[in-house]
Amino acid sequence: MRGLRLVRWFYPGLGVKRWLLVATGGAILLVNGIFRLLTGEGIVIPINELVDGIVDDYFSPTLLAPIFIALGLLGVFYGIREWTQAIANAVTPAGGHRIVDALLKHRKRNGYKVVAIGGGTGLSTLLRGLKHYTSNITAIVTVSDDGGSSGRLRKELGVLPPGDIRNCLVALADDEALVTDLFRYRFSEGEGLSGHSFGNLFLAAMTGITGNFEEAIRESSRVLNIIGRVLPATLTSVKLCATLRDGSIIEGESQIGQAAQPIDSVYFEPAQAPPLPDVLEAIRDADAIVLGPGSLFTSIVPNLLVSGMVEALTASKAVKIYVCNVMTQPGETEGLSAGEHLQALLRALGQPTAHQLIDYILVNDEKPTLLVERYAQERQEPVQIDTELLEALGVRSKCAAVMSESENVRHDPNKLARVVVELVDDVLKARASYIRSTLPHETQTRIPKEAI
Repeated sequence: MRGLRLVRWFYPGLGVKRWLLVATGGAILLVNGIFRLLTGEGIVIPINELVDGIVDDYFSPTLLAPIFIALGLLGVFYGIREWTQAIANAVTPAGGHRIVDALLKHRKRNGYKVVAIGGGTGLSTLLRGLKHYTSNITAIVTVSDDGGSSGRLRKELGVLPPGDIRNCLVALADDEALVTDLFRYRFSEGEGLSGHSFGNLFLAAMTGITGNFEEAIRESSRVLNIIGRVLPATLTSVKLCATLRDGSIIEGESQIGQAAQPIDSVYFEPAQAPPLPDVLEAIRDADAIVLGPGSLFTSIVPNLLVSGMVEALTASKAVKIYVCNVMTQPGETEGLSAGEHLQALLRALGQPTAHQLIDYILVNDEKPTLLVERYAQERQEPVQIDTELLEALGVRSKCAAVMSESENVRHDPNKLARVVVELVDDVLKARASYIRSTLPHETQTRIPKEAI
């Protein structure tokens, strides 16, 4: 563990190495200045001869210079490291070993501003990986759930469904230790308690104390010491409804996933659900906006049904990425390819222009092998990549191995976050390079599609 902390001092962006070089240079100048001063006074200290007399029997004279350079650099580095930790020990109760963690947090504070939109386990999976790259994360979470513990609390207490919010808070927790285990804990027995998670009950109780669901999330975020922030898409209590291909209507999010016919569109009752001002502000200021992963019609689309959300997304200059699910879902996206996922998304939102809403679609290209038969029995299969349809929709595809296959087939948090951050990094660098290269030419003001 100590060795790992030592390695972390060399992580890029922490500022340690530059100051180490400054200190080393200062030490060299100091020693050189002292020798010049002594030489000017006629004082000669035969250091080389003294050292050679001690170590001549053990080392060749030609090896002494590189050995001493290495030992000198090691001594300077170790001395500065221990000195800074001694200062940290004196001023912080946690001790000097926390200094590297503080430096890493400083690096993440300079990370991209990422807005992640969705719900369910998919969004929390993405957040669990993203928090290692940036602390400027805003999770915008759907609040239309009406099943399970969330649905019961919604009916009995009149609070907004806390389940997806709780999952995101736990995923963004700085230290997933006892308190996060407590938030995840689900009661398996007890009259009225069975099926409820402690985190859901905590959020419901905090809503009652503060009188405000948004404030309850804020206080819970403080308890868990989360990285970033979690916002409900709206504070309006809404019911999610779906119109099927045959014209029939299903009411309630928990029922939509069991539809017998393909879903044509979804809508809210009541239709008007105003967003939080912080939601629109986060979208406006974002460097990147990520939709998903998650259930298309019950986790992603409900966020975009909130008033003004589609307009805010299309107006945003951020890199906009739709993360397609690894597997299809019966009742929602059964048999759909990646391009057909995107078509279904656009159809559900009233056919906005694809390339205005989405820049890239991220699709897993690693095939599951262990659980294929089990998923086939549940009418689920890997999402197929159809590049031609995606190109026809005007959306670029990014294919990468971002899958995890253990008890379930789903996205791997670390793989997914790494690919998302690398994609954002590449696109923003391309945009910056193009803008810099055209600054002298005022007639060229439009960034080409290839640089977006």
